Amino acid sequence: MEEKTVSEYREVIKACKDIFEKKTKDYGTAWRILRASSLTDQIFIKAKRIRSIQEKGSQKVEEDISGEFIAIINYCIMAIIQLDWKDETKLEIPYSELEPLYDKIAHDTMELLMNKNHDYGEAWRDMRVSSMTDIILMKILRTKQIEDNQGKTLISEGVDANYQDMINYSVFCLILMGFTQS
Repeated sequence: MEEKTVSEYREVIKACKDIFEKKTKDYGTAWRILRASSLTDQIFIKAKRIRSIQEKGSQKVEEDISGEFIAIINYCIMAIIQLDWKDETKLEIPYSELEPLYDKIAHDTMELLMNKNHDYGEAWRDMRVSSMTDIILMKILRTKQIEDNQGKTLISEGVDANYQDMINYSVFCLILMGFTQS
């Protein structure tokens, strides 16, 4: 994968992690009460807002859509943590315990991107942000279907792979929107 992409990717994840840390310090880990499916619905709401703004060409709430892509990334990471910790009943988790989990998920997701980017090249750089928004929405609908099937698939990747793809497409959108300085 091109060094520029790695640098931009890391810059986006660093900004997302910074927001995650600050919100964890503000709110604690209240999100731990949510099932992964509820986090999927939160991701859906964020993606629907992005698409609505893209289609209308205007918005009434003056919050940049880059914040929605950041939220998608962080909600996906929370959902993967929930999947990994589904048997853990502890709701409050100190940030010092969450940080290595966040870093591992971000690293594993970037590794997935590097492998896919090797095969596809940097085709995403020629895509439209609106197309990637649609792909994120499709991944959400796939995730909902898998969740409705109690996580069972016949041939497809699982929920966690869909969350990772949503993270990567959101990172791509932020890069294409000029979020990074690289």
